[in-house]
Amino acid sequence: MVKGLYTAYTGMINQMNRLDVLTNNLANSATTGFKKEGATTQSFDSMYTFRIKDVSSYRLASRIGSMSLGAKIGENYTDFDQGSFRETGNMCDFALGGKGFFAIAFTNKAGETSIKYTRDGSFVLNTEGYLVTKDGDYVLNEAGALNGATGEASYIRVDPALPILVDSDGRVYQNDELVGAIGIVDAEDYNYIEHYGENLYQLHDGGRIIASDAECYQGVLEMSNVNVVSEMVQMINVTRAYESNQKVIQTIDTTLEKAVNLGRLS
Repeated sequence: MVKGLYTAYTGMINQMNRLDVLTNNLANSATTGFKKEGATTQSFDSMYTFRIKDVSSYRLASRIGSMSLGAKIGENYTDFDQGSFRETGNMCDFALGGKGFFAIAFTNKAGETSIKYTRDGSFVLNTEGYLVTKDGDYVLNEAGALNGATGEASYIRVDPALPILVDSDGRVYQNDELVGAIGIVDAEDYNYIEHYGENLYQLHDGGRIIASDAECYQGVLEMSNVNVVSEMVQMINVTRAYESNQKVIQTIDTTLEKAVNLGRLS
């Protein structure tokens, strides 16, 4: 095996993974509450190299150093930094200031309901007066979010004909009367939170949900924390790194071709 070919190949695979992450970030730069992802690269374990035909050390292999076996794709991570706020004036639009998530009773295509989490607070009131996402999934109240419970008792229901007022703690009022509280929670350890899809997050086994001290803002939406200029610059760097690895493979291929032809001539 020609080590240079393998090293350059692993480098190209890593740059492709980084490019996938960057393009996904750019595609969601206008998605409400989206948190950008990043990619990491790890090196393969180095192996020792030995001088095996050294007559000065008869029958003893002499260690001469270590050799890297290239790179491998590491773990992806999510950057949960706060995004900027955009005022909408819509009474069912909400944004969180600080760490935390809205809890959602998400129903998949198979009809299975589970709790997911989101920073996207662009909600609506359905005809029955329930606060739901734009896909029709119910927003959980405070008790339902903390206890991991779904069902009518865990949803927020108001009179759809009357305006609602929500304070910084997520408490919902109509006609100056408290009618419920939006479930705002946080993860004890963010290592147990992962992207689910559809701008939602899910909790891994072993993760624990705790109360959040985030402030709730009504009539405001949190924008994506993706910096388009920064992502474009990184994309250029990734493309150049990919091309560099590609040129290494082309150079080694040319060298091997010359070596083969020289062997034929002799």
